[in-house]
Amino acid sequence: MTTALEAPLVNPLAAGLPSEAVPQPLTVVIFGATGDLSHRKLLPALYSLAAGHMLPPHFAVVGVARREQEHEDFRSDMRQAVGSFGDQGLSDAVWDSFAQSLHFCQGQFQDPHSYRALKRELDSLKERAGTCGNVLYYLATPPQFDADIVENLHAAGLLTGSASETPWTRIIFEKPFGHDLDSARELNRRIHEHLREDQIYRIDHYLGKETVQNIMAVRFANGILEPLWSRNYVDNIQITAAEAIGVENRASYYEGAGALRDMVQSHLLQVFSLVAMEPPVSWSPKAIHDEKVKVLQAMTRVRGGEVDHQAVRGQYGPGWVGGKPVAGYRQEQGVSPESNVDTFAALKLCVDSWRWAGVPIYLRTGKRLPRRATEVTLTFKSPPQMLFNRFSGPVQDDVLTMRIQPDEGVTLTLNSKVPGQGFQIQPVHLDFLYGATFSGHVPEAYERLLLDAMRGDSTLFTRTDEVEEGWDVIQGILDRWAETPVDFPNYPAGSWGPPASDELIQTDGRQWRNP
Repeated sequence: MTTALEAPLVNPLAAGLPSEAVPQPLTVVIFGATGDLSHRKLLPALYSLAAGHMLPPHFAVVGVARREQEHEDFRSDMRQAVGSFGDQGLSDAVWDSFAQSLHFCQGQFQDPHSYRALKRELDSLKERAGTCGNVLYYLATPPQFDADIVENLHAAGLLTGSASETPWTRIIFEKPFGHDLDSARELNRRIHEHLREDQIYRIDHYLGKETVQNIMAVRFANGILEPLWSRNYVDNIQITAAEAIGVENRASYYEGAGALRDMVQSHLLQVFSLVAMEPPVSWSPKAIHDEKVKVLQAMTRVRGGEVDHQAVRGQYGPGWVGGKPVAGYRQEQGVSPESNVDTFAALKLCVDSWRWAGVPIYLRTGKRLPRRATEVTLTFKSPPQMLFNRFSGPVQDDVLTMRIQPDEGVTLTLNSKVPGQGFQIQPVHLDFLYGATFSGHVPEAYERLLLDAMRGDSTLFTRTDEVEEGWDVIQGILDRWAETPVDFPNYPAGSWGPPASDELIQTDGRQWRNP
């Protein structure tokens, strides 16, 4: 049956770009190719790029995993993954062409012999597929293998070339990048022994979301907002990343991470750096990373007893989500019945910069909250004289909300007069919805990030100093939580977190804006 993929596509990733935006010939090598990330995200993303004609004619994929299988077995497995998790449907014609680029190489990540076999496969593809020796490695593996894989690639002569001149070599690292500040520094040290910074692509899939990128468009493409984007007019900034799901099948990872490490150090601080950064001098990756780093450097470091007043942790117990009973975190499969891992974190931070001095920054994330929603809100200061209080009581503050997921869009909440004889004031919403305004396929985050890495554009990836500054922002909180007792669970599933999180913000005379 003919599907939409067989018709000519206008790929939004190519809109406004010159023809040379299609990557150079290359091979993508995926370590951990039989894992969940490859099935759910990487192969569906590569297939979508193929369907949108965004891959070069000379292109290959080599999956590397411990499981032994033939090329055709790998292709069959990946076809099922694309059919199950792809968002555009599966076309036989597109798949038959794409599948010819898929190859498999069995190997152990810590076995030097496996890398010699991989080298033979890459050398062969250079001749047969015309990939010119360009290689993009994707480490879809547990983070403890990162440095070992880099060192084995180097020992096998598989890291030759630069990041830009043919043949080039680049490596994508999944988060978490380190477990704390010291481990992140050590990991950076080990991989920098064999790779330059411009060859290292630390991926944070939040940065690939269209609505996160739209933060920069809202800020810098609208002259009406830029004068208001400072301590002079903004009362507070809130970022909430709420999840209705529990730990699901990630208990082995989550037991060693928790909400603060999993969400705040990477996703939320990266989003906030885009909200708070100064306008970059150019659109180059370096200029944008430089401004983001300045924000992270200026954020207050909370240490010792201060943590008790500026950070709240929680762990969900049994409750109800979506009208259904759900188990508590300690009852989840693979979780210790005495676990003290945080599934909720709320922080109050500040930025000691000219633009943001005195503006509180509230960050909040958690699992088993009432609904799935991620959004950024800027609450503006009230006018100096409230003329309408005598008619209608206190007038609500103006609020700009940028919704990252779901119902992606932007809402500006203002006050307006209610029609009638009196002078009643009521908030009204000026809404922009992505789905209603822009029709067609919106690229999934991994599509954008994989394509950028192929092109050599590191704008939406994180740099060494960004990673280390992000860990430094939360290190004092991690240290304090590790040395102080906690009484878990302290919030029921289906609630907005522990009561202490409300007290954290109410002490300042404010309240959380629940999505």
